[in-house]
Amino acid sequence: MQPNVVAHPEWAAEGTQRIDWVRRNMPILRQLEEEFRAQQPLAGKRVVVSVHLEAKTAYLALVLRAGGAEVAVTGSNPESTKDDVVAALAEEGLHLYARHGATPEEMRRYMGLALDLSPHLVIDDGGDLVELLHERPELLPDVIGACEETTSGVMRARARARAGQLAFPVLLINEARCKYLFDNVHGTGQSVWDGVMRATNLVVAGKTVVVIGYGWCGKGVATRAQGLGARVIVCEVDPVKAADALMNGCQVMPLLEACPQADLVLTVTGIRHTLRPEHLAALRDNTLLANAGHFWDEIDVTHLRSEAVECRPLRTHVEGFRMPDGRWLHLLGGGNIVNISCADGHPAEIMDTSFALQALSVRHLAEHGASLPPDAHLVPEAIDQRVAELKLAGSRIRIDTLTPDQVAYRDGWEA
Repeated sequence: MQPNVVAHPEWAAEGTQRIDWVRRNMPILRQLEEEFRAQQPLAGKRVVVSVHLEAKTAYLALVLRAGGAEVAVTGSNPESTKDDVVAALAEEGLHLYARHGATPEEMRRYMGLALDLSPHLVIDDGGDLVELLHERPELLPDVIGACEETTSGVMRARARARAGQLAFPVLLINEARCKYLFDNVHGTGQSVWDGVMRATNLVVAGKTVVVIGYGWCGKGVATRAQGLGARVIVCEVDPVKAADALMNGCQVMPLLEACPQADLVLTVTGIRHTLRPEHLAALRDNTLLANAGHFWDEIDVTHLRSEAVECRPLRTHVEGFRMPDGRWLHLLGGGNIVNISCADGHPAEIMDTSFALQALSVRHLAEHGASLPPDAHLVPEAIDQRVAELKLAGSRIRIDTLTPDQVAYRDGWEA
């Protein structure tokens, strides 16, 4: 392995403090850390992690190491990498290849350095590691499987599987109920508005917010906007999701009709160039633009920069663009994921469930991956159930159970 890439090793103490704080607030992972340390389910396994590299991800990596794995970690987005956390993990003896603000070329190189570990197991965010592994066939014989965190990565994994070009099983963490019901809805819903409000210091109440995409993440963003007092317009291409938005109190209309009414436009699609030149031209003066989807190019920032006659920073994380007709458009976080680029990402309690799914799914692949076909797979229901049970126990919540007679009634054919 190449030497670690650590931009600021002197910041390790601050990174350790961040990791200790999330450990205090992630009770499910704390229990799994103890379990993994005692049982060593990943002994002899090599694991590469590429998720937004901040304190919560760092704790997941330490849990995997506690289970006996050799772990290499890299970032999935240059704006989300926290250099103090990188330094802290490096001091813990993990392999680290990341720095805040890395160029796309550097990001790809850092991922390649992490993959030099020749992993048995991979935790991915957006599908980049899986794609790079398929470009390095010499590594494929060692790969048992991968776990995918996001909607965008799920789409890529399924597309590769449909084409018959997936070389190993991929567990779709994002499709687990304990992921999309908590992380996508509540995590994205809260952290996106945290990022918007930190970046702008503006009120949300009374504004017209256009949310493009009404999947689980878009639903969370729209619901929180409504709770903050905004008028919400949803733009969708899926008629079922559009109808769902309508029934949840949102206005629904085509994007070109919505743009002239918008005070703030949020993309939440995972699709390139969701907000295109014709939409940018329809926006009114002082519109705020933010992206809450995985890829930075959901907003056509390249066109925005080329069309503007003036570009200048207006606040930290807010860049203003004066268009030829005099309108100013304001871009948050450079078009990167706003909850990561302008804030601290999802709350620790939310990522506790998501990363518990990751840890248990990595264990499942280590134990059973060799028998799974190279395809996109749902997370086993038993893992989803266990994470939910641990979540309730950590919150000191008890629930009812069915009686044997009720179980027989539910499972029987006769009334």
